[in-house]
Amino acid sequence: MTTAEIAVIGGSGLYALEEGFTPRERLDLETPFGKPSDTIVVGEIAGRRVAFLPRHGVGHRISPTELPVRANLWALKSLGVRKLISVSAVGSLKEEIAPLHLVVPDQLIDRTKSRVNSFFEGGIVVHVGFADPFCPQLSALLASCADAAGATVHRGGTLVVMEGPLFSTRAESELYRSWGASIIGMTALPEAKLAREAEICYAILACATDYDCWHPAHETVTVEMVVQNLLRNTALARQIIQSVVSRIDPSADCSCHHALANAIITDRRFITEDHRRKYGILIDKYLQS
Repeated sequence: MTTAEIAVIGGSGLYALEEGFTPRERLDLETPFGKPSDTIVVGEIAGRRVAFLPRHGVGHRISPTELPVRANLWALKSLGVRKLISVSAVGSLKEEIAPLHLVVPDQLIDRTKSRVNSFFEGGIVVHVGFADPFCPQLSALLASCADAAGATVHRGGTLVVMEGPLFSTRAESELYRSWGASIIGMTALPEAKLAREAEICYAILACATDYDCWHPAHETVTVEMVVQNLLRNTALARQIIQSVVSRIDPSADCSCHHALANAIITDRRFITEDHRRKYGILIDKYLQS
């Protein structure tokens, strides 16, 4: 069976890993939540097996609201993924975070409204802790490798996740700035929540492409602006990913890998065989008597 303990989800502009990545298998998987965004390519970086998935599909065919996030995370979990790096395009909400800068955020604000944000449904309830939504160890390694690659990287900061696919109004942009938020994007949720439920370490490399629409000295964000700046950051993102993968110890234990240990609130008498068949890869280790 194909396995990979490390995965990368590529955001806008990053549809393949290319240099430094040796592809071995292409997997078209089915999950209890449908098909993932695209074929998952499993290969090697620095001798380590890595799964790559383009979040929006090759050719950018899937909007943020329509992303099959549960299928994406379930598919990666089924491959044995323990460490997940997400690459995302974001707008800056702070003067000091200029376009082409990188951010490794440590907090989230959820402004989405049309997305399912849990695997669990149909008679089983799980309350997972989410106070710190990103893995601190993986985030620290990601920031360190970005810094070593020569990027201007901001460690920490709050990422606002909006519904999309439209960009912010000026009033919304100013509101998020008044909250002290650092960056804004459309895809970190429910991805981060589902990664936590799947007990996968998760961190984001956020590529600032614009100043959203709040900055009086810069033009309002456009798709053309986003794409141009993303392409300029793509080679750097690939370089950082190679460095991170070469330094990750995929077998190292982390609190992220035990997120469900005290989170299943449903009385075990009401957890059926159907539940166990559907959610076995997530909950079986906690239901052994």
